[in-house]
Amino acid sequence: MSPKLSHNEANVGTPVYHDPWAKREAWRKHPIFSKTAGLRTLFPGLGIATVAFAAYCGYEAVFLKDKKHH
Repeated sequence: MSPKLSHNEANVGTPVYHDPWAKREAWRKHPIFSKTAGLRTLFPGLGIATVAFAAYCGYEAVFLKDKKHH
C-alpha cells in the first residue's frame, strides 16, 4: 500500500519535504557523491590501459616469439 498523499503532494510531482532541512541535505544522497563513483574516477583510464596491456602481451607471446634463446 502506498502512503496517502495530500492533494498538494499529488499535483506537484516533486517530493514534498516535511523536514525543513531535507531539501538542503538531499545533495548528499546524489549518486555522484557515492564511494564507488569516487573509486571509479580515482584512476581514469585504468581499465582501458589494462585491456591494452593484456592485448599487447598476448600479441607478443603469439606473434613476436624470438627463435633464438640463450
